[in-house]
Amino acid sequence: MIQPTGELQLGNYLGALRNWVIGQHDCDGFYGIADLHALTVTEQPGTVGQATLELAAMFFAVGLDPEVSTAFVQSHVPEHTQLSWIAECNVSYGELSRMTQFKDKTTKREGEFISAGLFSYPALMAADILLYDPDEVPVGDDQRQHIEITRDIALRFNARFGDTFVVPKGVMPKAGARVMDLQDPTSKMSKTAATDAGLINMLDDPASILKKFKRAVTDSENEVRFDRASKPGISNLLEIHAAATGRTPEDVAADYTQYGALKAATGEAVVELLRPIQARYAELISDRGQLASLLRTGSEKARTIASATLGRVYDHIGLLPS
Repeated sequence: MIQPTGELQLGNYLGALRNWVIGQHDCDGFYGIADLHALTVTEQPGTVGQATLELAAMFFAVGLDPEVSTAFVQSHVPEHTQLSWIAECNVSYGELSRMTQFKDKTTKREGEFISAGLFSYPALMAADILLYDPDEVPVGDDQRQHIEITRDIALRFNARFGDTFVVPKGVMPKAGARVMDLQDPTSKMSKTAATDAGLINMLDDPASILKKFKRAVTDSENEVRFDRASKPGISNLLEIHAAATGRTPEDVAADYTQYGALKAATGEAVVELLRPIQARYAELISDRGQLASLLRTGSEKARTIASATLGRVYDHIGLLPS
């Protein structure tokens, strides 16, 4: 699931979303927009709904097929919050307080309002996972702790109330391109960066994309070669160019002897990669009726499975039927 907080950028696409599209025919994939998670950092009315719509348009613009994949909005499937309370009742205060992301985020917001949702949201994340009975969950290193707490919740519930949940395991997804910040090639390109000078947003216009690549940080040498350790800036450009054109960084490096030419060619390759995505996005975002229909289809598919799981949970607990 992805939170609708900030515009998606090239790193999100080449590192994850493109693999979603490629792999959607090989598995029964659920791709959620986590609008409820976004409430921990949202204070203005209307912003989450608009951002959710824009993220949904991008999901379909990059190639998620609503006839194959299940793309839905978290708040449209009320079973997520219903199961979240059950998850909260099966996780301890100590387990939640040890979550690294909670400690990191509260430290950054010292002196500011800190939502209790930041503390309890791993329970909602566990519900997001457990509702759909997955055997495996693709996760990056920064999410492994969330998978472990989800497993703990499932195991504890099963021990208390009988075999109910599939206990998922975290797996590293197929590696996508590693896209680094153009101004700081030792850091990942991220939508949470302090400035967008080193970011390529999915909706950046061609002129802006070319300008950002022209100003990309490189080094004081003059040799184009792929070497992440000693030439992070050039290697980042080579990886992006390779990912955009379906080649290897080493093959791309063989075509260039000057940094300027590599920067320009990489920018042009990214412009061409994003052109059809941006065109499809423009069509979708201008037709809210079609977007709403696509999301309704996904939410209905998600609820079919989620409601069956929640019913099993209530039955195993022994709650009084309505």
